[in-house]
Amino acid sequence: MKQLNFPFNTIEFLRKLSRNNNREWFHSHKDEYEKNFLFPAKMCVIELGSFIKDYFPDVVAEPEINKSIFRLNRDVRFSKDKKPYKTNLGIYFWEGRKKKLESSGFYFHIEPDNFLIAVGFYIFPPDVLKKYRQVLLQQTKNSELYKIISKLKKKGYSIEEKKFKKLPHGFYPEHPFAELSTFSGLYAMYETNDLEQFKKKDIIEFSKLVMKDMMPLHKWIVENLA
Repeated sequence: MKQLNFPFNTIEFLRKLSRNNNREWFHSHKDEYEKNFLFPAKMCVIELGSFIKDYFPDVVAEPEINKSIFRLNRDVRFSKDKKPYKTNLGIYFWEGRKKKLESSGFYFHIEPDNFLIAVGFYIFPPDVLKKYRQVLLQQTKNSELYKIISKLKKKGYSIEEKKFKKLPHGFYPEHPFAELSTFSGLYAMYETNDLEQFKKKDIIEFSKLVMKDMMPLHKWIVENLA
């Protein structure tokens, strides 16, 4: 996607949007939105989606708004912040029988001063959380997950999760997987503020390498929790 100057044209559009976050400005710059945001986002979905599908054929990769591409419009009904638009590009490739945000997947995110890749589950739905805890009580399964997480940490990725304060039923403080049992979600993440690096290397090819490193976590989640 070098010919699109991706992601820098997209970042410049998002910077302008952050300074002019109103409907009048957005509608008067619809051409710029189409050229520098929507079109490269669709190309990104096609390229990364094709790569991920080589390993997980059932992953959903649809280059449309409200499919793999998150919409820019914000829901401001219950928010004090009434700005109508988000100022980031978010793309999600998910796998499973449930809805998009109730399934494990691969997330690609760009905003003017931040880039991240995340793979896994942001927050477990209640039924998945229950199953996750049951699986953690199985010796083979919990050991496999522990090895996957350990390898990802050694490669420099963070394992992000929200934690419950109390241990769930069946776990005790000395249990070897007690900490894992308190997770409310499970995902690996690469994050950086150094977007200048992508002037020298292709961000899509870099994303493929990161996602490939994280694939064992997605595979474990799909095989054990879907």
